[in-house]
Amino acid sequence: MKLQQLRYIWEVAHHDLNVSATAQSLYTSQPGISKQIRLLEDELGIEIFARSGKHLTRITPAGQAVIELAGQVLRTVDNIKQVAQEFSDDRIGSLTLATTHTQARYALPGVIKDFIAKYPDVSLHMKQGTPMQISEMVSEGAADFAIATEAMELFSDLVMLPCYRWNRCILVPKDHPLARVKGPLTLKHVAEHPIVTYVFGFTGRSKLDEAFSSAGLEARVVFTAADSDVIKTYVRMGMGVGIVARMAYDEQVDTDLVALDASHLFQSSTTKIGIRRGTFMRGYMYEFVTRFAPHLDRDLIDKALSCGSKTDLDELFEHIELPVY
Repeated sequence: MKLQQLRYIWEVAHHDLNVSATAQSLYTSQPGISKQIRLLEDELGIEIFARSGKHLTRITPAGQAVIELAGQVLRTVDNIKQVAQEFSDDRIGSLTLATTHTQARYALPGVIKDFIAKYPDVSLHMKQGTPMQISEMVSEGAADFAIATEAMELFSDLVMLPCYRWNRCILVPKDHPLARVKGPLTLKHVAEHPIVTYVFGFTGRSKLDEAFSSAGLEARVVFTAADSDVIKTYVRMGMGVGIVARMAYDEQVDTDLVALDASHLFQSSTTKIGIRRGTFMRGYMYEFVTRFAPHLDRDLIDKALSCGSKTDLDELFEHIELPVY
């Protein structure tokens, strides 16, 4: 059994069983991958992939178990490489972030700029997607950190470190009726208008739905998007009242819109960094986490990564006051 063979079956499984696409991503030949997979199957005495002619059609139950173990082996090998790199030169390496649009656009730019200035030889990569997609990227080793507000709880192999709490604002054009409401804004005020907001599962959307439901009101959501800037575009078009993360309102850019405080209408949400259990943390990885969330020092990160259960993790952070944005 060769490490290369384990890499091939792992990559084929994560390229929708497309051997040609796998070969392109690994800069090798399709026949070479197919041959090595066959050799591994012969050695193990099982079929990892079911076939129809020359095409792979599905992963067999035995293959699923083998591929899962192959992923663990490959991650361990990567950790060994990280250990060696840390001791040979702790300022050279790579870091891959997986995050949502709102974090990438509004929460991370300053952190990334300062990090790159201090670690110019660390290759920094960013992948964007849904909270589910980015959590899966980290779970499978395609990214080092997932930064999001929702969905990471579904992945038991991720340790989630709370970074900051945030709430929402209501965005309307300056001449909108809600901009003329006297006194505190209510959910009833908002429910009288069509709403433009995040796709369910994005950026704390669940808190919004819970608030209207608890108040016995129906939110008329007419348009959803994953991108705060797209939501603002449709608010400007008059399609509805925008409900976005407060950090997504830029006073210098969004001068044609009014941001109305909604922190009293919705429960706050918590953005977290998800790290796969067993990850070897390079020095600059600790640094990035601390720059993004200053209360997460190296000692606290290590304690979190060693927690055996969610209960232990919750107890670790229960007395820590998170910053609010």
